[in-house]
Amino acid sequence: MTDAPSNNIRVLIVDDESLARQRLMKMVGDIDGYSCVGEAKNGLEALEQFRSLEPDVILLDVRMPGMDGMEAARNIAEEDPGDHTSIIFTTAYDEYAIDAFDVQASGYLLKPVNAEKLEKALSQASKSYVKEHGAGDPTRQHLSAHSRGNVSLIPLKDVRVLQAEHKYVTVYYTDGESILDESLKALETEFPEQFTRVHRNALVSLKHVNALEKNAQGQYQLSIEGVEVKPVVSRRLVTQIRQRLKQL
Repeated sequence: MTDAPSNNIRVLIVDDESLARQRLMKMVGDIDGYSCVGEAKNGLEALEQFRSLEPDVILLDVRMPGMDGMEAARNIAEEDPGDHTSIIFTTAYDEYAIDAFDVQASGYLLKPVNAEKLEKALSQASKSYVKEHGAGDPTRQHLSAHSRGNVSLIPLKDVRVLQAEHKYVTVYYTDGESILDESLKALETEFPEQFTRVHRNALVSLKHVNALEKNAQGQYQLSIEGVEVKPVVSRRLVTQIRQRLKQL
């Protein structure tokens, strides 16, 4: 393994399958600004490499012999209280996505890993979201969404609208939209500071609202930075929302 240029994001790859490690190493090497600085085939080796190499990002498989990826991630989190190293899980199983919250993983990719999605996940991880917003906040900082067979962790700061449709909630964020398996009421209760109810079926991040305007049907709706959707504001809430916007 060659030394990475000093200005590159340093990536450690952990997977019990040699071919999987080689494939990820090639994919990482093809992305400008990223270098693979080490590899490990189980959780114990991952811990040793983490301590000696101090990588910026770890691509971590979940199911491995001996110490698995989740246990390794918990150990890393304990040894890295400042969250200087970001973890992206790479696995063939989607049932561990919720557990990823416990270790504040910055990404969750399903195998076979797609090069475009890997680059996007690495870019998100390298922004060091936790460092920018402070460590130690017990509130989760991501939402877990299912989209086209993948489970992704959407940073809360990127979410603009949460809209209930039938029995699902659609999350609209700066990179697109996805489906959440959570109720609107539960999200409203968990994130009262981040989102405001504007309609019985919609929560909005008011700080990203550009305008309160009328549509062709005479309904009030919100124009929001970063997304095309324009949620309708309930008539009984228009005055309240207008006042809230003036206070921002």
